[in-house]
Amino acid sequence: MKLHAFSSIIAFSLFAAPTIAEEKKDFTMDGEFGFIVTTGNTETSSASAALNATQELESWSNTYVVKGLYKKDTVESDGEEVERTTAQKFFASAQGNYKLENPDHRLFGFASYEDDRFSNFKYQSTLAAGWSQKVWEDDKSSFEYSIGPGYSFSKTQDDESQNNAIARASMGYIWNISETAKFTQAVSTEIGSDNTKSRAETALTAQIAGNLSMKFSIKFDHNTDVAPGIEKLDTETAVTLVYSFF
Repeated sequence: MKLHAFSSIIAFSLFAAPTIAEEKKDFTMDGEFGFIVTTGNTETSSASAALNATQELESWSNTYVVKGLYKKDTVESDGEEVERTTAQKFFASAQGNYKLENPDHRLFGFASYEDDRFSNFKYQSTLAAGWSQKVWEDDKSSFEYSIGPGYSFSKTQDDESQNNAIARASMGYIWNISETAKFTQAVSTEIGSDNTKSRAETALTAQIAGNLSMKFSIKFDHNTDVAPGIEKLDTETAVTLVYSFF
């Protein structure tokens, strides 16, 4: 798709006339997919997929995330072209928020697992619990945060275990620009004695038609303690299609 065509889709979605607002659903799930193949002088293929779900119950507010990324490049080795995997990442997380007498005040439990073949770690896993609060939510925007202690489990590529207590904090912001477009910002950090892991995602999602949307996102993944020759910061910029199942 040419750049001016993509810009037209975004512009139309942002400024489209508002439609009747839908009733808030108890359960939502979005599927996200992106795929790129290049041939010729440069031969690469990459695929990314994600599932994001939210669940609103009388006493609980829950979120679930599953993401995957895979990339393969054709490179020259000893005069021959060979295919090599250059990115392979899997991430999953779940957070349950128990609503107190004021339903905007919650107690949360969080768990995550990440397997990134080309990072400093073979895997990283986190368990945390603490205080969560929905600061505000209206038709235009919402903001919530969580903070509390936890414990991390990880193993480096050299098979060195790093298990220690952490402090975890996260926040999420949503701005409904129109009935067909929204801006989202999510940030989290896990501070430990061996390593501090932080991640962030900034995204703009614009509805194309029906349940199908286009999403432009920039993701950051940072670790403070890595082996020599490994970058502390990983970034990912993507344009993907999003389908709302519920």
